[in-house]
Amino acid sequence: MNPFSSASGRAAARHAVALLGLLWAVGAAQARPPVAAAQGEVSAGTAAGTAAAATATAERRSVASHYVADAVIEAVRQATVSAQLPGQITQYYVDAGDRVRRGQLLARIDAREADAQLAAGAAQVTQAEAQLAQARLNHERTARLVQQDFVSQAALDRAEADLKTAAAALEVARAGRTVAGRARDHAEVRAPIDGVVTRRLLEPGELAQPGRPVLELHDPLALRAVGSVPQHVLAAVQRAAQAGALAGTRVELPALGLQLAAQRVTVLPATDARQLATAVRAELPAPLPAGLVPGTTAKLWLPIGQTDRLVVPPAAVLRRSELTAVIVVAADGRRALRQVRTGEHGADWIEILTGLDPGETVALDPQRGTSGARGAGTAAAR
Repeated sequence: MNPFSSASGRAAARHAVALLGLLWAVGAAQARPPVAAAQGEVSAGTAAGTAAAATATAERRSVASHYVADAVIEAVRQATVSAQLPGQITQYYVDAGDRVRRGQLLARIDAREADAQLAAGAAQVTQAEAQLAQARLNHERTARLVQQDFVSQAALDRAEADLKTAAAALEVARAGRTVAGRARDHAEVRAPIDGVVTRRLLEPGELAQPGRPVLELHDPLALRAVGSVPQHVLAAVQRAAQAGALAGTRVELPALGLQLAAQRVTVLPATDARQLATAVRAELPAPLPAGLVPGTTAKLWLPIGQTDRLVVPPAAVLRRSELTAVIVVAADGRRALRQVRTGEHGADWIEILTGLDPGETVALDPQRGTSGARGAGTAAAR
């Protein structure tokens, strides 16, 4: 027998269906508010994060215009020590990288020939002294004979001439001995300045000749950047130097990722006829950064005037590999990643060449905003 065939069965079925519908409605109503609350919390958190994000406006500003010159770091005080005596290098007392003091013995040259010349000079002095003593005796003897009228005045004149000649010969011999002694001293190669041995240019056993370099030294505590300025920029650089604007010159060290303010800038008064350029020297301030040595490549940022440029703060620029971009913040708070091309830069600005218009707002926390911008772009694409 069908239980729902009677009136009482059908009524019970209707009550059961109504009860199930009521239970489903109550459950749905209870489950919905937590979802809405979570969505509200997320929206509030997003709004708070957007409101808290720091921004800046891209603006045109009159900033310094620079000429960037390739440069090389060199020592302000450096010396090439050359031989002043012919002979073989017999011994080195220092090597590249050693610190030395002024007057310190660096190397020794074979001095046997110099010793022989010094001995010859001493012998010549002895010989000249004996000849002078003999000439003095002859002069005194001749003078007495003249007084006794045994010899003529001419004999006395000859004796006086011989005495003067012997005295002059003694002076010549003494000067030769001094020269030989100094030449002997040149067998010891000594440091002309305090500094560091840059490199050895001759090795033991090689022949040194007068004027041939033996070692190079430099003072590592005083360095400068030396660059070249072409002739078409030289006039602007000289005007800036006369106006005192070169005091703002910066030295960029790409290998170290640093920029240093130049302490003193000198524009040399002559132009290199082969390179058609003029050298500019920028001395670096102390203390010098670690790892900076002569020969390091650098760039000289020479201020040559003022130019109107579109700039943003350096914190607004995002650099990842070959990508240079900014986060553009719209009026409604939406953030979008936009690629840009940058130009010159200063302490508190970076020039934007393309990709941004004046008046647009950029985020100063592009690292935090990159993921959000990409997510928005992905959602829009979907």
